[in-house]
Amino acid sequence: MQFIKPDINLNFIGKRKIAFALSALLILGALLSLVAKGGPRYGIDFSGGTLIQVRFDRAPDLAAVKRGLASAKLSASSVQSFGDAADNEVLIRTDRSVATNQGFDTDVEKALEAATGGKAEIRRIEMVGPQVGQDLREKALFAMFYALLFIAIYISGRFELKWMLSGIMAASLAGSVYLMGLFQVSIPFLMLAALVVTLVLFWFLELKYAMGAIVALIHDVTITVGLFSIFGKEFNLPIVAALLTIIGYSLNDTIIVFDRIRENLRKHHKSPMDVIINKSINETLSRTILTSLTTLVVVICLFVLGGGIIHDFAFAMLVGILVGTYSSIYVASPILLAWQGRKG
Repeated sequence: MQFIKPDINLNFIGKRKIAFALSALLILGALLSLVAKGGPRYGIDFSGGTLIQVRFDRAPDLAAVKRGLASAKLSASSVQSFGDAADNEVLIRTDRSVATNQGFDTDVEKALEAATGGKAEIRRIEMVGPQVGQDLREKALFAMFYALLFIAIYISGRFELKWMLSGIMAASLAGSVYLMGLFQVSIPFLMLAALVVTLVLFWFLELKYAMGAIVALIHDVTITVGLFSIFGKEFNLPIVAALLTIIGYSLNDTIIVFDRIRENLRKHHKSPMDVIINKSINETLSRTILTSLTTLVVVICLFVLGGGIIHDFAFAMLVGILVGTYSSIYVASPILLAWQGRKG
């Protein structure tokens, strides 16, 4: 039984303007949400503070929990239910780092039990200092930026045989970013400026395949981070890991399509570029859909059954796989066609 007919010919390229408009709306919504909320909602990893997860033997009164924390001299910035309602778990966050010395968890448990009248059990305690949180935030941005640079080198070398040119460009950008970082330049602003300069260099150095891949990856990351902002989800280290995984997954899809485009350019060099790109996308469509579906099954299971701790990670992966598959077809490949228009 064939999942997709081998001679299928869907007009993906003909719908590229609609796809570009949809992508623009999604990115605009993501950016507006980030601006309105002052950036992502950073978790303990990036903002610093203390997180305490507590399980009660019955449904707790959140106001009573706050009173118990106050009696333990622990001011909470937020107290909220966590996980399934039947678990009777509460997540407590404070804006400051609390010294968790020996006996700290016992003191907190006793204070909560006295205030709520039920049995309390501390499940976990996480404490991150404000300076450590800032360092982690900056390193996460550097990790994603350098990942994109190495991807640009690989794409340019593999598809356009411009290893030396792309290597020199990446080394210059990495060196400039490192030097600017020594002068205490705002890291988010520095990363944004570096990405803009990178795309400009791709344009003038005619690294069209690298530009298509990087624009698609920026598209995927921006929409995923924007949805986290819209839904008020926390942005922490596991989410950075999810974003890097999304980058790798989306890039893999893009490379498969690019490789088929390169092959068809050699076989059908007299055909129009839009016909070749559309043919290549259709020829790899079966592999793209099957890979995405099998991966989605696993991620959906994690999202539904994985529990509260892994829920946001699974949500990021779920969004990333859907958006990454979409961008490989409707963002990365049409950029090659736009490039031909520029050459014309």
